[in-house]
Amino acid sequence: MEYIYKTKGTCSTQIKLNIDGDVVTDVSFTGGCNGNLKAIPALVNGLTVDEIEKKLSGITCGFKQTSCGDQLAKACREAYECQKNA
Repeated sequence: MEYIYKTKGTCSTQIKLNIDGDVVTDVSFTGGCNGNLKAIPALVNGLTVDEIEKKLSGITCGFKQTSCGDQLAKACREAYECQKNA
């Protein structure tokens, strides 16, 4: 299932991902720091929602209370819950 998440509190404005069961693939970001937003999808491709949350939840960026990684963890959980309830 393709899922689009509107980010909050980051330079990126949107995350698009595919989720099949609890496995996340094809992550892409709109906006943000180009290098990081190429690296993050490469590192998380094929991981489960729990694995992504364990690695990325709570990471901050500078003075912000969140980061693109933290927002990705939230997006994955939201997509997983949405898929379960569909």
